[in-house]
Amino acid sequence: MILARVIGTSVSTVKHACFDGRIVLVLQPVAGDGRTPKGPAFLGVDSVQAGPGDLVLVAREGNTARQILGNDSDPLHSVILGIVDELSGQAV
Repeated sequence: MILARVIGTSVSTVKHACFDGRIVLVLQPVAGDGRTPKGPAFLGVDSVQAGPGDLVLVAREGNTARQILGNDSDPLHSVILGIVDELSGQAV
């Protein structure tokens, strides 16, 4: 799992059927401080009603995404698992 910041939403008129009715957000991986960008942005399916600006916990692995969203045959790769309320301790 990785820490990421929601930086936007995505809109598509043509998409795979597995995305029908799902919200797909643009995610920027961040370092342990919750602010410093760490790698390129990517898309993730929202399962927790996150929105732009939220700090989220993301599973970036297809098998986990399919298990959380409940369909083993869908070609999903990333899913948002939780919204982070607070970071504490030493940042990594």
